[in-house]
Amino acid sequence: MIVRTLDECTSSDRRVKAENGNWESVRMLLKDDNMGFSFHITTIFAGTETHIHYKNHLESVYCMSGNGEIKTLSDGKVYQIQPGTLYILDRHDEHMLYGGSEDMKMACVFNPPLSGKEVHDKDGVYPVD
Repeated sequence: MIVRTLDECTSSDRRVKAENGNWESVRMLLKDDNMGFSFHITTIFAGTETHIHYKNHLESVYCMSGNGEIKTLSDGKVYQIQPGTLYILDRHDEHMLYGGSEDMKMACVFNPPLSGKEVHDKDGVYPVD
């Protein structure tokens, strides 16, 4: 059994910050845990905008607190994000993620799992491990 707390992970190298300051991600479950997915608590900071295109990963994101919106670039649709919203990037959806008036705290699951240090490249992509 694996047991970790958010506080423990936040105080370790499992806490990864975006170079541009838009987000930080506490990666609680990673590839080397051998579960077939990774689990993260991510904060999207208020007033930010981040281009994301997970060409190599599928992601589900649940908003626990805060607000913002997501815009899919293929069709220009905009979806409001608030506590209780789940969005699923089941088609490697290229999108813009906008932080609203409050920081968003998100629970995120990635498949395949992340190894831990990934940050978005210039195209919004995480590399394959």
